Amino acid sequence: MNFQKILIPVAGVVVVVLAYRFHGWAGVAAAATAIVMWVLLHFTRMMKVLKRAANRPIGHVDSAVMLNAKLRPAMTLMHVVAMTRALGALQSAKGEQPEIFRWTDGGASHVTCTFVGGKLAHHELFRPGEQVAKATAEAAGGPVDRATS
Repeated sequence: MNFQKILIPVAGVVVVVLAYRFHGWAGVAAAATAIVMWVLLHFTRMMKVLKRAANRPIGHVDSAVMLNAKLRPAMTLMHVVAMTRALGALQSAKGEQPEIFRWTDGGASHVTCTFVGGKLAHHELFRPGEQVAKATAEAAGGPVDRATS
């Protein structure tokens, strides 16, 4: 269960109640103003990220390798979209968990990211050159280079 959906509103109510307890209605006004400012900052950031992503093709990234290097577990989808400056191409059924998105670069390399509850659970890089090199080495009966696997 995602406790942030419960804890953040409860924390807001607690802040307003404590502000009233210690400073009266002036405290409530100050606390409410601070909470509204916090919400507006997050909304503005989300709108800016989505505006940048709207100007790029869906599922395109400049370098899939660089994106793969920057990804960390538990990153939010919004953070990944901000890094790529593009919406990912949805690979899973719409509205179902886990959500799977793919970003592809100009060299046909792609990163597939799995998000569970809006947080990055798994990501995988696919580079077509490595797959061709492995298949060629295996077909020739030669040793497979373990550094690329």
